[in-house]
Amino acid sequence: MAGPAAGATMTPETGQQRSVYRSILIVGGGIAGITAAVEAAEAGYDVTIIEKEPYLGGRVVQLYKYFPKLCPPYCGMEINFRRIKDNPQIRFHTMAEVESISGRPGNFDVAVRLNPRYVNDRCTACNACVAVCPSERPNAFNFGMGKTKAIYLAHEMAFPMKYAIDASACRLTECAKCVEVCEYGAIDLTMQPQTMTLKVGAVIIATGWKPYDASRIDNLGFGKYPDVITNVMMERLAAPNGPTKGKILRPSNGQEVQSAVFIQCAGSRDVSHLGYCSGICCLASLKEATYLRERNPNARAHIFYIDLRTPGTYEFFSQKVLKDDHITVTKGKVAKITEDPAMGRLIVEAEDILSADKTRLPVDLVVLASGMVSNLADGKMAGAVALDKDHFVVQAESGEGIFAAGCAKGPFDVATSVQDATAAAAQAIEAIHTAGRR
Repeated sequence: MAGPAAGATMTPETGQQRSVYRSILIVGGGIAGITAAVEAAEAGYDVTIIEKEPYLGGRVVQLYKYFPKLCPPYCGMEINFRRIKDNPQIRFHTMAEVESISGRPGNFDVAVRLNPRYVNDRCTACNACVAVCPSERPNAFNFGMGKTKAIYLAHEMAFPMKYAIDASACRLTECAKCVEVCEYGAIDLTMQPQTMTLKVGAVIIATGWKPYDASRIDNLGFGKYPDVITNVMMERLAAPNGPTKGKILRPSNGQEVQSAVFIQCAGSRDVSHLGYCSGICCLASLKEATYLRERNPNARAHIFYIDLRTPGTYEFFSQKVLKDDHITVTKGKVAKITEDPAMGRLIVEAEDILSADKTRLPVDLVVLASGMVSNLADGKMAGAVALDKDHFVVQAESGEGIFAAGCAKGPFDVATSVQDATAAAAQAIEAIHTAGRR
C-alpha cells in the first residue's frame, strides 16, 4: 500500500531528490493515540492509526468515570470518534500490529500485520449471529467477568461498530452457523492474515498500559478468592454497560456489597513487583469508594495506603471524599487476606502505622489498586525505540522522527495523556518539516 503523495527535497551530498511524506503513523488507538491523530489530521497531515484491539478507545472506554470532570468515557470519546469519521485524512486499522519500522524522518517504511476479523464492512451489528453462536469466551472487555459468544461486539458503543470473531474460541468453517443467518454477507470465515506497507514521515508510539497481574501478589488473594478484584474490574462493575449493569455486587454470590477495602500500592513501590508509583491509583480508589457510597448509602469503604497521593488540582477531590464518615483511611500495609467460610466474608489483616495497632477487618469485597504496566513489556516495539528498565519509552534515546505519547512514556492520568499526545503531534509535524528542509 503506497503512502500519501510526498514532497521532494534535494540531498546536498548527491544532488538527488528524496521523498518526504506528510503523513504520520500512530501506534495505538487509545486516548493518546486518538488525540495525536485528530490534532495532526486537523493540522493538514495524513494519519494512520494502528490498533491491536477490535475497537478504538483503549483503557478509557473501560472506565465508569474519568477525571478531571468525572464524566462517562463516551462523553469525550463520542466527539473524538466523530472527528475521526468526518476527517478523510485519518485512516485506522483495528486488529492490527506493526511488525517493522525502518528509514529516516520524512521517509519511514512500515510493515503492518492485519489480523483476520472474520467480519467485513457489511456488518450492521444486528446481533443475529450472536443468537446462534454455540461457543463462548471470557469477556475480555470486562476483565473476565462474564462471557461473550465467540462472535462479539466488545461493548455497546464500540468504534467501529462491527463484530469480531475470537478464533481461539471458534471452530470457524466447522461451525459456520453465523454465516447462515447473516443476511448481509458480512461474515467471512476464510479470512487470512495480511501484510500492509506504509510510507510515513514520522511515528508516534501510543501503546498505552495494562494493569499489573495481581495474581502474582501471593498474600492478597487475587485469583484465589472471587471477592478480591482489581481497580479496573471495579470500574466495570460500576459501569452501566458492565457485567452487573452498574450494580456493585459480590462476584461470589451476587449480593450487594455492604463493605469494601481498597488496598493501595498492590504490587507498586515494591522491588519484587513494580518499583515505581503509578501516580493515579490513590485518586482512583477514592473515586471508586464514591461509587460504592452512591450505589449503597449504608455501605462502608476502608482505604489502606502507604502514602495518599492526590497532587495538584485533584487535592480538592480527596478532601471532599474524606469528609464522608462512611469512608475511612488507614496508613499501613495489608499483611494478608483470607476467607472465613462461616461468615462468608473476607478477612483483611493489616497494620495501622499511626496507632501502632493491628487490624482484622471482615468485609464483602476487596479492591486492589494494581499498578500500570507498559504494554511494551510483552515485547520490544518495532523500530528504533529505546525502553527503560520498566519498558516505558525513553524518547530522548529513541530514533529520530519517532516519538512517544501518553502512557507509553510512563504512568499518566487521562488529562496528562491528552496534553502529552498533543505535544507529540506537534513534534511529529516539526520532524517532517525539518526533514523537508534538509
